[in-house]
Amino acid sequence: MKMRDFVPPETAVVSAVIEDKTTREGKPLSRFAPDGRAVGTMTFAAALLVILALLAGCDSNTAKPPQAKPEPKPPELLTGRAAFQKVFVAAHTYAADVKPFRIQSVPTTDGNGQDGKSAIWRASFASATQRGVKPFIWSGSNAPDAPSRGVSPGNEDNYNPNNASTQIFDVAFIKVDSDQAFAEAQKHGGDKVLEKDPATPVLYVCDWNHNTNELTWHVIYGASRETAKLTVAVNASTGVFIRVEK
Repeated sequence: MKMRDFVPPETAVVSAVIEDKTTREGKPLSRFAPDGRAVGTMTFAAALLVILALLAGCDSNTAKPPQAKPEPKPPELLTGRAAFQKVFVAAHTYAADVKPFRIQSVPTTDGNGQDGKSAIWRASFASATQRGVKPFIWSGSNAPDAPSRGVSPGNEDNYNPNNASTQIFDVAFIKVDSDQAFAEAQKHGGDKVLEKDPATPVLYVCDWNHNTNELTWHVIYGASRETAKLTVAVNASTGVFIRVEK
Protein backbone atom coordinates (compact mmCIF):
# COMPACT_ATOMS: atom_id res chain seq x y z
CA MET A 1 0.00 0.00 0.00
CA LYS A 2 1.36 3.38 -1.01
CA MET A 3 1.70 6.14 1.57
CA ARG A 4 -0.48 8.49 -0.48
CA ASP A 5 -3.30 5.93 -0.37
CA PHE A 6 -3.32 5.89 3.45
CA VAL A 7 -5.63 8.41 5.10
CA PRO A 8 -6.18 8.56 8.92
CA PRO A 9 -9.83 8.24 9.98
CA GLU A 10 -10.21 11.86 11.10
CA THR A 11 -8.64 13.15 7.88
CA ALA A 12 -10.83 10.91 5.78
CA VAL A 13 -13.95 12.41 7.32
CA VAL A 14 -12.67 15.92 6.74
CA SER A 15 -11.68 15.12 3.15
CA ALA A 16 -15.10 13.61 2.41
CA VAL A 17 -16.86 16.66 3.70
CA ILE A 18 -14.53 18.99 1.86
CA GLU A 19 -14.74 17.08 -1.41
CA ASP A 20 -18.52 17.00 -1.32
CA LYS A 21 -18.86 20.72 -0.61
CA THR A 22 -16.26 21.60 -3.26
CA THR A 23 -17.99 19.54 -5.93
CA ARG A 24 -21.43 20.97 -5.24
CA GLU A 25 -20.45 24.58 -4.71
CA GLY A 26 -17.91 24.87 -7.48
CA LYS A 27 -15.56 27.03 -5.42
CA PRO A 28 -12.06 27.89 -6.63
CA LEU A 29 -9.45 25.38 -5.51
CA SER A 30 -6.54 26.69 -3.46
CA ARG A 31 -5.50 23.92 -1.07
CA PHE A 32 -4.89 20.13 -1.29
CA ALA A 33 -6.10 17.35 0.98
CA PRO A 34 -3.67 14.57 2.06
CA ASP A 35 -4.91 12.29 -0.76
CA GLY A 36 -4.07 14.85 -3.39
CA ARG A 37 -7.55 16.18 -4.07
CA ALA A 38 -7.92 19.92 -4.29
CA VAL A 39 -10.01 21.73 -1.69
CA GLY A 40 -11.51 25.24 -1.53
CA THR A 41 -10.17 27.58 1.14
CA MET A 42 -13.57 28.42 2.68
CA THR A 43 -14.60 24.74 2.59
CA PHE A 44 -11.50 23.70 4.54
CA ALA A 45 -12.30 26.22 7.31
CA ALA A 46 -15.88 24.97 7.51
CA ALA A 47 -14.66 21.43 8.00
CA LEU A 48 -12.45 22.51 10.88
CA LEU A 49 -15.47 24.13 12.50
CA VAL A 50 -17.34 20.80 12.27
CA ILE A 51 -14.53 19.03 14.12
CA LEU A 52 -14.35 21.72 16.80
CA ALA A 53 -18.11 21.46 17.32
CA LEU A 54 -17.84 17.69 17.82
CA LEU A 55 -15.05 18.14 20.35
CA ALA A 56 -17.06 20.79 22.22
CA GLY A 57 -20.00 18.40 22.40
CA CYS A 58 -17.82 15.81 24.08
CA ASP A 59 -16.60 18.34 26.65
CA SER A 60 -20.17 19.41 27.48
CA ASN A 61 -21.00 15.85 28.53
CA THR A 62 -18.31 15.85 31.22
CA ALA A 63 -19.86 15.13 34.63
CA LYS A 64 -20.09 18.15 36.96
CA PRO A 65 -19.00 17.78 40.60
CA PRO A 66 -21.94 17.53 43.08
CA GLN A 67 -22.82 20.78 44.86
CA ALA A 68 -22.41 20.95 48.62
CA LYS A 69 -25.63 20.75 50.64
CA PRO A 70 -26.56 23.97 52.48
CA GLU A 71 -25.98 23.85 56.23
CA PRO A 72 -29.12 23.86 58.41
CA LYS A 73 -30.05 27.19 59.98
CA PRO A 74 -29.28 27.53 63.70
CA PRO A 75 -32.25 27.80 66.07
CA GLU A 76 -33.66 31.28 66.59
CA LEU A 77 -34.42 32.34 70.17
CA LEU A 78 -36.69 35.28 71.03
CA THR A 79 -37.95 36.97 74.16
CA GLY A 80 -41.67 36.69 74.91
CA ARG A 81 -42.54 40.22 73.86
CA ALA A 82 -40.65 39.94 70.56
CA ALA A 83 -42.39 36.66 69.70
CA PHE A 84 -45.77 38.06 70.73
CA GLN A 85 -45.45 40.92 68.26
CA LYS A 86 -45.04 38.38 65.46
CA VAL A 87 -48.09 36.29 66.36
CA PHE A 88 -50.28 39.31 67.20
CA VAL A 89 -50.33 40.33 63.53
CA ALA A 90 -51.33 36.82 62.45
CA ALA A 91 -54.02 36.62 65.14
CA HIS A 92 -55.94 39.43 63.42
CA THR A 93 -56.55 37.14 60.48
CA TYR A 94 -58.71 35.10 62.86
CA ALA A 95 -60.78 38.06 64.09
CA ALA A 96 -60.41 41.83 64.18
CA ASP A 97 -61.38 42.05 67.87
CA VAL A 98 -58.90 39.48 69.22
CA LYS A 99 -57.29 40.13 72.59
CA PRO A 100 -54.59 38.02 74.26
CA PHE A 101 -55.11 36.15 77.51
CA ARG A 102 -51.87 34.15 77.80
CA ILE A 103 -48.28 34.16 76.50
CA GLN A 104 -46.07 31.21 77.35
CA SER A 105 -42.77 29.67 76.35
CA VAL A 106 -42.58 26.04 75.25
CA PRO A 107 -39.58 23.98 76.42
CA THR A 108 -37.28 22.62 73.71
CA THR A 109 -33.76 21.25 73.44
CA ASP A 110 -32.68 24.44 71.61
CA GLY A 111 -32.31 26.53 74.77
CA ASN A 112 -32.73 26.42 78.55
CA GLY A 113 -34.59 29.74 78.90
CA GLN A 114 -32.07 31.16 81.36
CA ASP A 115 -31.68 34.32 79.26
CA GLY A 116 -35.41 35.00 79.02
CA LYS A 117 -35.58 33.56 75.52
CA SER A 118 -37.18 30.51 73.93
CA ALA A 119 -37.25 28.86 70.49
CA ILE A 120 -41.05 28.39 70.72
CA TRP A 121 -43.69 30.77 72.09
CA ARG A 122 -47.44 30.22 72.24
CA ALA A 123 -49.89 33.12 72.54
CA SER A 124 -53.60 32.49 73.05
CA PHE A 125 -56.28 34.95 71.92
CA ALA A 126 -60.02 35.32 72.49
CA SER A 127 -62.64 36.86 70.21
CA ALA A 128 -66.08 37.91 71.42
CA THR A 129 -67.46 38.09 67.87
CA GLN A 130 -66.20 34.60 67.03
CA ARG A 131 -67.09 33.32 70.51
CA GLY A 132 -63.88 31.37 70.43
CA VAL A 133 -60.27 31.20 71.52
CA LYS A 134 -57.37 30.34 69.27
CA PRO A 135 -53.64 29.96 69.93
CA PHE A 136 -50.91 31.13 67.56
CA ILE A 137 -47.42 29.68 67.76
CA TRP A 138 -44.09 31.20 66.78
CA SER A 139 -41.25 28.73 66.20
CA GLY A 140 -37.57 29.13 65.47
CA SER A 141 -36.71 25.63 66.63
CA ASN A 142 -34.78 22.80 64.97
CA ALA A 143 -36.16 20.17 67.35
CA PRO A 144 -37.61 17.12 65.52
CA ASP A 145 -41.06 17.49 67.09
CA ALA A 146 -41.18 21.30 66.88
CA PRO A 147 -43.68 23.20 64.69
CA SER A 148 -42.44 24.57 61.38
CA ARG A 149 -40.45 27.78 61.58
CA GLY A 150 -42.48 30.96 61.61
CA VAL A 151 -46.04 31.59 62.79
CA SER A 152 -48.75 28.93 62.66
CA PRO A 153 -52.30 28.79 64.09
CA GLY A 154 -53.56 26.22 66.57
CA ASN A 155 -57.01 24.73 67.07
CA GLU A 156 -60.01 26.90 67.94
CA ASP A 157 -62.01 26.33 71.13
CA ASN A 158 -65.08 27.86 72.78
CA TYR A 159 -64.67 31.15 74.63
CA ASN A 160 -66.15 31.75 78.08
CA PRO A 161 -65.43 35.33 79.25
CA ASN A 162 -66.23 34.31 82.85
CA ASN A 163 -63.49 31.68 82.90
CA ALA A 164 -60.62 32.83 85.12
CA SER A 165 -58.06 31.14 82.88
CA THR A 166 -59.10 33.15 79.81
CA GLN A 167 -59.11 36.69 81.22
CA ILE A 168 -58.17 38.93 78.31
CA PHE A 169 -55.90 41.97 78.66
CA ASP A 170 -54.86 44.96 76.59
CA VAL A 171 -51.54 44.68 74.79
CA ALA A 172 -50.54 48.09 76.16
CA PHE A 173 -49.95 46.42 79.54
CA ILE A 174 -47.01 44.39 78.15
CA LYS A 175 -44.17 46.78 78.95
CA VAL A 176 -41.70 44.38 80.58
CA ASP A 177 -40.15 41.55 78.55
CA SER A 178 -39.35 38.01 79.68
CA ASP A 179 -35.61 38.66 79.97
CA GLN A 180 -36.30 41.53 82.38
CA ALA A 181 -38.66 39.30 84.38
CA PHE A 182 -35.93 36.66 84.57
CA ALA A 183 -33.40 39.20 85.86
CA GLU A 184 -35.82 40.21 88.63
CA ALA A 185 -36.64 36.60 89.51
CA GLN A 186 -32.93 35.88 89.92
CA LYS A 187 -32.85 38.36 92.80
CA HIS A 188 -35.55 36.43 94.65
CA GLY A 189 -34.21 32.90 94.79
CA GLY A 190 -33.66 32.07 91.14
CA ASP A 191 -29.91 32.54 91.37
CA LYS A 192 -29.68 29.97 94.17
CA VAL A 193 -31.67 27.42 92.17
CA LEU A 194 -29.35 27.75 89.16
CA GLU A 195 -26.27 27.73 91.35
CA LYS A 196 -27.35 24.41 92.80
CA ASP A 197 -28.43 22.96 89.44
CA PRO A 198 -27.18 24.97 86.41
CA ALA A 199 -29.07 22.67 84.01
CA THR A 200 -32.48 23.73 85.35
CA PRO A 201 -34.69 25.01 82.50
CA VAL A 202 -36.63 28.25 82.94
CA LEU A 203 -40.15 28.70 81.53
CA TYR A 204 -42.35 31.78 81.27
CA VAL A 205 -46.09 32.40 81.47
CA CYS A 206 -47.70 35.83 81.17
CA ASP A 207 -51.38 36.26 82.08
CA TRP A 208 -53.85 38.57 83.80
CA ASN A 209 -54.36 38.28 87.54
CA HIS A 210 -58.04 39.10 88.03
CA ASN A 211 -57.62 39.27 91.83
CA THR A 212 -55.05 42.07 91.75
CA ASN A 213 -55.88 43.42 88.27
CA GLU A 214 -52.31 43.29 87.01
CA LEU A 215 -50.50 41.56 84.20
CA THR A 216 -48.00 39.08 85.59
CA TRP A 217 -44.93 37.23 84.37
CA HIS A 218 -44.55 33.86 86.11
CA VAL A 219 -40.89 32.83 85.93
CA ILE A 220 -40.83 29.06 86.40
CA TYR A 221 -37.62 27.24 87.37
CA GLY A 222 -38.28 23.69 86.18
CA ALA A 223 -39.58 21.59 83.33
CA SER A 224 -43.23 22.41 84.14
CA ARG A 225 -45.33 24.59 86.38
CA GLU A 226 -46.39 21.58 88.45
CA THR A 227 -42.86 20.29 89.09
CA ALA A 228 -41.12 23.66 89.38
CA LYS A 229 -38.40 24.16 91.99
CA LEU A 230 -39.33 27.82 92.20
CA THR A 231 -41.88 30.18 90.61
CA VAL A 232 -41.52 33.95 90.90
CA ALA A 233 -44.23 36.46 89.95
CA VAL A 234 -43.12 39.76 88.37
CA ASN A 235 -45.34 42.64 87.28
CA ALA A 236 -45.34 42.66 83.45
CA SER A 237 -46.08 46.40 83.30
CA THR A 238 -43.60 47.74 85.86
CA GLY A 239 -41.04 44.94 86.31
CA VAL A 240 -41.53 45.01 90.07
CA PHE A 241 -41.28 41.79 92.09
CA ILE A 242 -44.72 40.62 93.28
CA ARG A 243 -44.15 37.43 95.27
CA VAL A 244 -42.65 33.94 95.33
CA GLU A 245 -45.44 31.59 94.27
CA LYS A 246 -43.60 28.36 95.03
